[in-house]
Amino acid sequence: MHLALLYLSWSLLANAAVKAASMPNKIYGVNLGSWLVLESWMLPQEWLDMGGQSCSSCSACIADEFSFAKAFPNTVDGIFKKHWETWFTESDVETLKNYGINTVRIPLGYWIIEQLVDRQTEFYPRGGLEQLIRGLRQLQAAGIVAILDHHALPGVQTPNQMFTGHCTTDVEFYTEPNYLRALIWAGVMTALSHIHPAFTPVFAIEAVNEPIMDAAETPGYGTYQKNFVTVVRAVEAALGVKVQGLDNPQATANASQAILNLSSSQNNTRFNSDVKAALVNTASTLVQIASENSTQFDLERSGRGQAPLVTNFMDVNWQNDNPPNPSAAAWGPQAYDNHLYYVFGGVAAADPNDYMISICNLNRVQADAALGDSPLWFGEWGLPTQFDATDAFLQQWADAQKLAYSKGAGWIFWNFKVEHSTLAGNLSREWSYIDGVKLGYLTEDPSTVHNASVCAPFVNEN
Repeated sequence: MHLALLYLSWSLLANAAVKAASMPNKIYGVNLGSWLVLESWMLPQEWLDMGGQSCSSCSACIADEFSFAKAFPNTVDGIFKKHWETWFTESDVETLKNYGINTVRIPLGYWIIEQLVDRQTEFYPRGGLEQLIRGLRQLQAAGIVAILDHHALPGVQTPNQMFTGHCTTDVEFYTEPNYLRALIWAGVMTALSHIHPAFTPVFAIEAVNEPIMDAAETPGYGTYQKNFVTVVRAVEAALGVKVQGLDNPQATANASQAILNLSSSQNNTRFNSDVKAALVNTASTLVQIASENSTQFDLERSGRGQAPLVTNFMDVNWQNDNPPNPSAAAWGPQAYDNHLYYVFGGVAAADPNDYMISICNLNRVQADAALGDSPLWFGEWGLPTQFDATDAFLQQWADAQKLAYSKGAGWIFWNFKVEHSTLAGNLSREWSYIDGVKLGYLTEDPSTVHNASVCAPFVNEN
């Protein structure tokens, strides 16, 4: 009788499980940059109003979340709560929906899982997970799906970058303790994506945003890639998601216990010590998150009937010097990410004609596919140039980039918006998707362009 009731209860929970989102046939997306990982260059006036500073080198003043939280430990949470609530709003969601956006990439710091932060040496605002839950619910209502992008890694993955949350030359991500923290983050986000109702829009998790390009400076990164995928698939199997080659004979209705059971199973020889440690810590972290008032959810849920998440990496060609190929880590659905900004140089000569010749003959989709990195989407791009671009050129530039990136799985513009202020000047003209549409550079229907033949004069001229 008790076994029958238990089975009935588990079956009902399975039927009531959160339904995971699917990857669109073609991604037309924007980044929600400077929301949960703030980059002060995108909102210079608000940053000063919050109490931050501006300097030529972002490590020399209060220019990032780490330095801000360290300087204002008693007020940082309230100040950032106001920013989170006003930078990305229901009005923004409606605008994106009206403009036909079907996907958002959400940059996240490791500190959004507060249990991973060493409060003695690391300083970040608290409360971000509650805001992520709020935003995902709004996106779900609008029918927009999401990629959870691990944008800022424990220990910092790239030097002197605001997007890491801590602008510093001290890069320590590529170490065993910080790889472990990143794996726990991945395990927690995987579980939430399958059993937390607000996470229904999530279809993919990105492992690392923009690691150092020189693979000689990223020791252990290839092993981390494989461990990341294994943690994601192990958590999914524990929750009842079908994962090829991985059985979970000890399934239980409690998500945390199910993950613990699988981590200790003698049958799972694919789990090395790092993966097992990440699973154990994932289980305990979920219990804490589920019990907190602001993030509370029911652990008695199942992932049965759901599709596995898409694991996502920067493509192999992002790095040089004999990098590991993330395709070697693939286990289940996997996609790849490339970022392309002409404004920073090194891609084409600073001239409109050379820009068009370059983008119209771009072969990154084909080059990646030849190495097994397919499907590929372009997770960051924009309209900024190294020269004073005319309105007419920016419309051509937008068309040509969209056509090039749509040869892959699609594109995700950086950024959805940028601050309007005297201090920001004309920044939003080339960095804001919403303004780009309003100014006529980007079409209101993202699946179309103004001129489908914009590349005709430039093809095969490189």
